[in-house]
Amino acid sequence: MAHSKGLPVVLSAPSGTGKTTLCQRLLEGDPRLALSISFTTRAPRGAERNGVDYHFVDDKTFDAMVARNAFVEWASVHDNRYGTSAERTEELLDNGSDVLFDIDVQGGEQLKKRFPETVLIFMVPPSMAVLTTRLRGRQTDSAEVIERRLQAAREEIERGVGSYDYLVVNADLQRAEADLVSIVRAERLGHMDKVKKVKKLLAGGVLN
Repeated sequence: MAHSKGLPVVLSAPSGTGKTTLCQRLLEGDPRLALSISFTTRAPRGAERNGVDYHFVDDKTFDAMVARNAFVEWASVHDNRYGTSAERTEELLDNGSDVLFDIDVQGGEQLKKRFPETVLIFMVPPSMAVLTTRLRGRQTDSAEVIERRLQAAREEIERGVGSYDYLVVNADLQRAEADLVSIVRAERLGHMDKVKKVKKLLAGGVLN
């Protein structure tokens, strides 16, 4: 039996909200989810690996990909560009994989236009004070950079509230993870091909 088309799931959040950690936990706990690995023009950070965390490319390569419509979405974020491969996205969804996108609000809105069934989840910190503390605690950015990130966070939060389907508060990591799992489960049920399921059941098949 052919696969049902997969479900695109976007998780967006301001820098310092814990999005990367929660994406990893979702993927570890859900074998049906596949991660979309973005292309980016920024340099690798720390132990990041090419093809695992991101596909790291130069500006010339990124420009060429934009010119040939190789991205299903792309955006400029903090003076760098990020994009999602259209070919890889279509391949995963057509094979029945639910795909998790760790992208910003601009990208999420673009993806929703391309795939109307896309689930948009926006995550926020419990307070701006907590977000400030988290960003300073990294000890990787100057005070000027942190202030720019905080201003960008305010703008992204205002935009995300208006266009996204769900808002998740990351005050407690386990609770935020449980909220995300619940959203994905509920959306899968809504996305299910009910007619195909019932036909399989009545034909003597086993549902899972």
